[in-house]
Amino acid sequence: MQHEFPIRVYYEDTDMAGIVYYANYLKFIERARSDWVRQKGVDQNAMKDKEGIVFAVRKVEADYLAPAKFDDELVVETRAIQITGARLVMEQIVKRDKDLLFQALVTIVCVGENGQAARLPANLRLVLH
Repeated sequence: MQHEFPIRVYYEDTDMAGIVYYANYLKFIERARSDWVRQKGVDQNAMKDKEGIVFAVRKVEADYLAPAKFDDELVVETRAIQITGARLVMEQIVKRDKDLLFQALVTIVCVGENGQAARLPANLRLVLH
């Protein structure tokens, strides 16, 4: 199931050329992933407190296809493409209307309090499908 998250480009998101600074796309997709998880009913604070684990980005493969500019209304589309016992692979794209501006494959893992990788709990795997 695809999740959609609207973003408006503010002046602070742009660089000297008046386009969205490349690193801000990572912020946009992070917000969208957090919202997607929240809408799936996952309380990340409770997950940390009860399970002792948090989500961490392990890998991002990003393609910047076209620029976004100040005051653009964008949509971040997020969908899970692979969920295993140890990782979650997400496809995320940023669009302005029908124009594809940015796309990324993001690999998420769980990390315990000791900083070591941990398995995704079975209940989370079921919820996130």
